[in-house]
Amino acid sequence: MPFKRTDGPTPRLAALETAVPPHVLDQEEVARRAIALFAPGAFERMAPVYRNAEIETRRSCVPIDWYEQPHSFPERNALFLEHGTALLAEAAGKALAAAGLQPGEIDAVVTVCSTGVATPSLDARLVDVLGLRRDVERLPVFGLGCAGGVMGLARAAALAKADPNSRVLLLVVELCALTFRHADRSKSNLIATALFGDGAAAAVVSCRDDAKGPALGPFGEHTWPESLDVMGWDVAEDGLKVVFSRDIPTLVRDEFGPVLHAFLDRHGATLADVAGYASHPGGAKVLDALEAVFGLAPRALEAPRDVLREYGNMSSVTVLFILRRLMDRQARGPHLMTALGPGFTAALGVAEL
Repeated sequence: MPFKRTDGPTPRLAALETAVPPHVLDQEEVARRAIALFAPGAFERMAPVYRNAEIETRRSCVPIDWYEQPHSFPERNALFLEHGTALLAEAAGKALAAAGLQPGEIDAVVTVCSTGVATPSLDARLVDVLGLRRDVERLPVFGLGCAGGVMGLARAAALAKADPNSRVLLLVVELCALTFRHADRSKSNLIATALFGDGAAAAVVSCRDDAKGPALGPFGEHTWPESLDVMGWDVAEDGLKVVFSRDIPTLVRDEFGPVLHAFLDRHGATLADVAGYASHPGGAKVLDALEAVFGLAPRALEAPRDVLREYGNMSSVTVLFILRRLMDRQARGPHLMTALGPGFTAALGVAEL
């Protein structure tokens, strides 16, 4: 592997599985209903917002009719707790089975989410549901947004390296669609109706000699100065209000390259050493910008585009869906994971498939 490894044992991705809720949102139906709500009679003018997203379907933990009525923050959060816990339990069960492990063999849990509030945390709620040990170490992480999938893997890998005999369960869930606010007529809320979907993923990470699977690392992060307003949440009376306050594709095209090349140089590699990409698709235009930064032909990021088309933007979960898709396609070699989240922060990592 051309990337220089840090000293110590190598963390491996012993299992990676995904889960989605049952309700399928068809993009054409979403467009019809959303435009009727936002701007009745303006379908021809506004429909390109939904077509240009290059999304065909998304998953939702509630049926589409739910979005046509106002809902309080407590109601949304109760749904988040119910469905988030259930989705994580499903994904975790599948990951444990794929790794050939019992819940009692897990030593630590890292849980990543930014779309709801949980105290006790989601991992605490899953201790009894999954049958985890009473002394399992728990690390709930909130606020990483779309960067949380890569950064969650980095945290899980770091815990595994700190105790090479341990097994770490990474849990990631986002119920982005629940954050749609019925009375909010802002451009950001409109864009969210064209992008967001729900999903979950679970992974087992370990440095043990018996751990098989893709090697993980190195990882890196970069937070730009004076960039807190680029993306995130504002807290409103009826829920989390989405913030997209800058032209993110332009920011990626103009400013991501130096960050990427500094990361590669730090670890003794160049883009020529990268076999493929698991890049979070914030949207179709973000993927266009990433292809330009990576020096790829237009539409070369096939797996990210496929996941975007089928599931939409699931925030932190999306990178793990893409990584799973690449593994299913038997991709080989070092794959670069990238995601951009609130901060404004770039998260980078390498998985040797």
